[in-house]
Amino acid sequence: MKIGYSFWGFLGDGITDTPDGGRSHRRTLTDGLIAAGHTVVFLQQDRDRDEAHQPVTGPYAWDQGLPDIDALFLEWRWPIPGRNDTPCTAPGHTCDLHRQQQLLDHYTYHQGVPTLLWDKDQHLAPADPLRRIKHLTVCEPALHPRHGATSLLFPVADHTLHTADPEALAARPRRWPLVYVGNQYGRDPAFTTFFAPPARHLDHVVAGKWTHTRRWPHVNFTGRVPFAQGIELHRQAHATVMLAPTRYATSGQYTQRIFESVLAGCAPITPAHYRAASIVIPGELHAYDGAHVADITRTLISMPTGDRARLLERCIGRLDPFRLSRQLHTIGQVFDQHQGADNGKLTHRTTRNR
Repeated sequence: MKIGYSFWGFLGDGITDTPDGGRSHRRTLTDGLIAAGHTVVFLQQDRDRDEAHQPVTGPYAWDQGLPDIDALFLEWRWPIPGRNDTPCTAPGHTCDLHRQQQLLDHYTYHQGVPTLLWDKDQHLAPADPLRRIKHLTVCEPALHPRHGATSLLFPVADHTLHTADPEALAARPRRWPLVYVGNQYGRDPAFTTFFAPPARHLDHVVAGKWTHTRRWPHVNFTGRVPFAQGIELHRQAHATVMLAPTRYATSGQYTQRIFESVLAGCAPITPAHYRAASIVIPGELHAYDGAHVADITRTLISMPTGDRARLLERCIGRLDPFRLSRQLHTIGQVFDQHQGADNGKLTHRTTRNR
């Protein structure tokens, strides 16, 4: 198929001042689709070229027109006040939302093109009329997706899992007992319970956009760091904590930090209440509070290299649900169920996001 792919972010390292977490897996997914025989055309702005000034080479194509496609794949965008809900001529405006609406109007509503809407941040309202379109499937990167959505997890390449070396990772020297790489967005309760208490006693660093930090004066916040530096922080750390907004924890949505940390040899300590934790995290890394996080971290620091290698081997094995081949299978099933269906021409237009 020829798949039109809409995303607002980067394929490469991009720029530092952005919350785009898709850099860890978007290129993996695109390369997998191409290797499976599909043609992929990107339908948003080429931000690697225009903003990062580092064009990504490879079998990639961008088209800001309305090319003929067989299927539409949307990384869902939502209104961000003062950024993408303003007139196109306004200072600081980004046109991702307007462009997404244009794609929906043209392909989904008028042409009846099979559409996969990947709600990566769980922002699509439960009653949104898009959920009722027969040739549109909503996916969430959660093990227990909500509102009838289909599970489509953040992918990690099968080859990466097959070649990961737990013994080499375990033998690597590490500077930090505890790190967190990621932004604040809805994580205050989890941070207060699971990270701030052990941070009083363990050397640590928190990298990302955290704008309201007065309640944690003892925490070492460094601000946003380049994407590659965030990966390096995991390579230098014994442990991190899978902090998540409540909506992620209750649906079993694990961000890309799960495989970024594990594949760097950084143990992913996870709040025990996090849904599906028993599936993706070994039990000895489940924590019940901040004191427990500190105890687990100290155990990791003193753990013999052989024991640590065996733990990391188990962590790598638990990444199986995220492997690329599984996600490609899901995407194939989504589009196959719409192929050949007589969807007709939809006559109504949405006024959302106008």
